[in-house]
Amino acid sequence: MSHESSLAASAGPAQDGAAALRHMPADNARLAACLADVAPQLGARSAYYDATGEFPHAHFELLHRYGLVAQVVPRGHGGAGAPLAQARRIIAEVAYHDAATALVLTMTYLQHHALARADSRWPESLRRQVFESAVADGALINALRVEPELGSPSRGGLPGTIIRHTEDGWKLTGHKLYTTGIPALSWLSVWARTDEPEPRVGVVLVPRGHASNPGIRVIESWDHLGLRASGSHEVVFDDLRLPFESAVDLRRPDEWAPAAPGFRHEFADQQAWMVTLLGSLYDAVARAARDWLLTFANTRAPASLGAPLATLPRIQETVGEIEALLRVNRVLLDDLATRADSGDVPEASESGLVKFTVTSHAIRVTELALQSSGNPGLSRNNPLERYHRDVLCSRIHTPQDDAILVGAGRAALTLHAARA
Repeated sequence: MSHESSLAASAGPAQDGAAALRHMPADNARLAACLADVAPQLGARSAYYDATGEFPHAHFELLHRYGLVAQVVPRGHGGAGAPLAQARRIIAEVAYHDAATALVLTMTYLQHHALARADSRWPESLRRQVFESAVADGALINALRVEPELGSPSRGGLPGTIIRHTEDGWKLTGHKLYTTGIPALSWLSVWARTDEPEPRVGVVLVPRGHASNPGIRVIESWDHLGLRASGSHEVVFDDLRLPFESAVDLRRPDEWAPAAPGFRHEFADQQAWMVTLLGSLYDAVARAARDWLLTFANTRAPASLGAPLATLPRIQETVGEIEALLRVNRVLLDDLATRADSGDVPEASESGLVKFTVTSHAIRVTELALQSSGNPGLSRNNPLERYHRDVLCSRIHTPQDDAILVGAGRAALTLHAARA
């Protein structure tokens, strides 16, 4: 039996329990029972998908059966309307067992949250299609932003991906990198610019579906150090025909600036969600590394020592440092989620500092675990080396460390000079 079919078979008996979570408001007790059933099934195959680089389609079939794909979809559209604190809990539990699956789910949650905002500019008909497809079919969505020449748009510049106005709609042409989840995405939220004399920039919604489209080409180039099963391949659009309504949110370039009056709060809110969910993902991987080390230290008893490694003060001190790092992470992430859910959204620069701290701590935790375990920790027979590879990927997510620190440093210096 293949990994795909064996997972489907193992999930079958839980169908009745899974149905209890679908189409209902998020509930902590019901959610806990659901995650306790689902998460170990994800972990059973995470090493296989990491080793082969295959996309874990079966994982998303399982998540959909339990209603987890649509948890952030508003209740009015059939979802659970989960707030950030509960979305964080789901992502953390999934990531503890399989980080690549959690990353794809995170990207869908971020898009669902953005569409659920009252100030979303998307046409209601398209928002409804995205939401209802997630509820009915487990349809995934992600933003396609990074390009070979542009890099990340967070650094500035106009995208090379262009939409051209035609008599009956648009034509989309461009090349995107790192399109996480592309083997399973049903919706592509593409960052593009118009070919107008004064270009507008924004989002074009591309319904990918499951049928092949000659205007959409996937280049399977993802062969990465970590998150190997995330399917973050390249996508090329070649005069893809789209209806007029596909250009869902076009604005002047200056209107997308984080400090723009009409965009500042929207940006800060989305940044808080992104930092919380991605931070929870990498923190969960670090916690998995911590738990592996605890098991190793309590069971490994070298003949020269005559007792488990856990009895050594050096190991105890290292584990204590790990506990301190993870404690800080939990406090920061819980606080950010609580503030966002209460409407007290922090400035994007403050969320950025949380991202820097949490991901730095996650990397440090896996480094300490590797130092303490020696060769066994580096063996591919154990998951610790995979945890370390996965957390290193935390540095590449927007905002990157240099942008966070330069921004925070500049703000502190400017404030001090003003006060002086």
